[in-house]
Amino acid sequence: MDNRQVLGSWLSGPRATAESMGIDFGYRGQRLGLPEEGPGSVAPLAKRVVAILVDWAMCLLIAYGLISREPATLSNWALAVFVVMATLTVGTLGMTPGKRLLRLRVVSVHGGRLTFPRAVLRTFLLALAIPPLVWDRDGRGLHDRFSGAVQVRV
Repeated sequence: MDNRQVLGSWLSGPRATAESMGIDFGYRGQRLGLPEEGPGSVAPLAKRVVAILVDWAMCLLIAYGLISREPATLSNWALAVFVVMATLTVGTLGMTPGKRLLRLRVVSVHGGRLTFPRAVLRTFLLALAIPPLVWDRDGRGLHDRFSGAVQVRV
């Protein structure tokens, strides 16, 4: 490795540097046995972000319309509505309304539906906000990793 590669490696990140050295990481979801593209493949980050924004906007509207119109408490009530909504919908249907709109689903890494207790754990970790911001090379946040879940395309 010459000096320019060493100096520039911090710009591209450790994955790009390792790949330039010949290490093959494969595609996202390959270690989980998921297809590279199409239905059943790992959901792209942009779609997951849009889905959670749709869910949050819907929870804000519900909290504003049914519970509180005070700006100081609106976000707290919206979070409570989000936790209840995400727990119930992911635990029963495998998707929130935002995920349904964007054709995404939360499934177990072992195949099939995510169990209700795992959906509760996943939602609790999602509400903490930090676990979804740290993800592995398959694109799963810590909340998905700890609950044994993966978000896939439908």
